[in-house]
Amino acid sequence: MLSRRDDFTKRYQKFKDDLRGEILSGSIKPDEFILPENTLSEQYQLSRVSIRKVLAELVEEGLIEKISGKGNRVLAPINGLAVRETIKLAWFSTSYEIDIVREIVDRYQASQPFANVELTIIPESGYMETIVHMIESGEGPDLFMVSDSQFRHLLDLKKAHLVEPYISPELQPEADSYPKIYELFQLAGESIITPFLFSPVVICYNESLFDQAGISREHTIHNWNALVQTAKKLTADLDEDERIDHYGFCFSSSPHRWPVFMLQNEGSLASSNRTCNLDNANTIEALQFCLDLMYKEKVSPIYSHGSEYLAESLFVKERVAMILSTYYFMNEFRGSSLRWNVRPVPKEKSEGTLLLGGGLAINKNSQRLKLTQSFIDYMVGAEAQSLLKKLGCTIPARREIAEDDSLLDPQIHPKDYNIFKDILPYAKTLLELNLSDSELNLLRDEMQLMWMNMEGPQDACSRIEDLINQNRE
Repeated sequence: MLSRRDDFTKRYQKFKDDLRGEILSGSIKPDEFILPENTLSEQYQLSRVSIRKVLAELVEEGLIEKISGKGNRVLAPINGLAVRETIKLAWFSTSYEIDIVREIVDRYQASQPFANVELTIIPESGYMETIVHMIESGEGPDLFMVSDSQFRHLLDLKKAHLVEPYISPELQPEADSYPKIYELFQLAGESIITPFLFSPVVICYNESLFDQAGISREHTIHNWNALVQTAKKLTADLDEDERIDHYGFCFSSSPHRWPVFMLQNEGSLASSNRTCNLDNANTIEALQFCLDLMYKEKVSPIYSHGSEYLAESLFVKERVAMILSTYYFMNEFRGSSLRWNVRPVPKEKSEGTLLLGGGLAINKNSQRLKLTQSFIDYMVGAEAQSLLKKLGCTIPARREIAEDDSLLDPQIHPKDYNIFKDILPYAKTLLELNLSDSELNLLRDEMQLMWMNMEGPQDACSRIEDLINQNRE
């Protein structure tokens, strides 16, 4: 008896939320009639008495009016006093897009008489744990930004069931976007989150330092040897005090950077059957190359930190000529006097790089699903995506905007911004590396001795592979 009642309550609430959401989002416009009561009764498996009760509630709210003999018609807002529903949106604190999102929210609210958006900024440290706690306590946001690494952390927490799967019909993978970026947010082979922005890992280089070294900007860096030779020309002790004034390259041990070299050498971290196979010749060779950049060739500062921010900071200070970076981190260079550009990472045995990105996830328990979905549709629509590109460097998920050169600003975007189109076909997501987020963190921590040249790649790979596989047993 209780289960039947619970089922009725769910169907009743779904009907109310759906109809209310379609009105508030503008899916059913003012002066349009909603479906007949008998059609709604069949669609939601509710009695006409229950249907009429919901309709009466919406009449009281001033959203619809009942017209005898014709049905129920949506009302237009009167004197700006119409009910406004609030969508709660959460974003992480270190995002470069926060100011842009505020502008998008303002534009959305100006165009939606029934909707408000309440933006909450949450510290990046513990971001997913905070989101999960808020959802499970019934205080969660309707919608939250999630990077691909945060999504993998959500999978690690075994809380992906808290996400309401939604791929916006306004941004279909083949027709409107790039199919590859949907792989960033897959669960059991199915994408469950609508992508908002993305970036492959590329090389950023300082044009001024290239000019000083007499290196043409058309100079190709087609493989690892070319990278080393170019970096040597760019590494300089200008005042001959036996200290390097600027290095040719800055290596980063971040899990979002160094695996690029492993992919270029056809290495692997784990097989598709989820067995860690880090201890393989191609991966070991790639790791040795990374170490050689610092300790043998001496074209990169000695390892000290696994943060991407360190490389970007040194690049802005013009202490390094080249770094591995992303379009996301290129936002660090906005408004600087730096003369810089981008190029693909070199290949070795094959082409390879990493693909990172961010998407918009819906709280499964949201009472405003239809309205929240409508807001996502706006976020990936032309207006919002154009703002994202005009005001920032990260690549919008909507293809027509991402590839619209009229939106490029030389104060924000590199001249060769469009190289991402050539890179996408061979970019891989971190999900494809077959390690969980916690395992990637363990890998990062356990590699510290190797990056400090206190352990060889062979020994490190063998030890860490055993450790990960033992933890899986």
